[in-house]
Amino acid sequence: MGDLEFIQRCVKGDSQPWDEFLKKYSRLIFNYIYNTLNAKGFIPSQEHTEDIFQGVFQSLLDNNYRKLKSFGGRNGCSLASWLRQVTINFTIDYLRKVKPAVSMDAQDNEGLALKDILPDDSNPIPDTLIHAEKLNTLKECIEKLEKQDKYFLELHINRGLRLETLKEHFRVSRGAIDMQKSRIIGRLRDCFKTKGFALDL
Repeated sequence: MGDLEFIQRCVKGDSQPWDEFLKKYSRLIFNYIYNTLNAKGFIPSQEHTEDIFQGVFQSLLDNNYRKLKSFGGRNGCSLASWLRQVTINFTIDYLRKVKPAVSMDAQDNEGLALKDILPDDSNPIPDTLIHAEKLNTLKECIEKLEKQDKYFLELHINRGLRLETLKEHFRVSRGAIDMQKSRIIGRLRDCFKTKGFALDL
């Protein structure tokens, strides 16, 4: 049976061909997601991978299988190759929507909030202006971090995951996690120096 005939059977709503579809292509789609996340410098988490996986399948089913029906097998394109492109596009769109954002007020387990690590060595200015300037500077410095470092801050500061938990999440040693945190703080400190502030830790 060719790919087109197989898809025609799937979109009729019969359970057997759809079960075959899931069995045959679920692992491929999962691998496409994982590889795309890695290629984009995004550390794959189980939550994100599962969200994308479910989203890809939902996009194939929406509007009475409209996307799945659009497969035409043109120019010798196989169903697997077509699903690869669909999955890559969906994953990239997902990443645009969920780009990690780090809250300035969220605290880690040691009570440290990013906004609190910014003592001021500049000339006296009204406190509200200083605070706003520090927050804007911090946002700019965080944006300059690599994606995996922003993801680390998201998990550690925003979601409050302990370093011991992050060690398991990233499957690295505790020493490697401590080193990553120290490296991130060092980069933020250096960035602040260029902006005329001191980062006191």
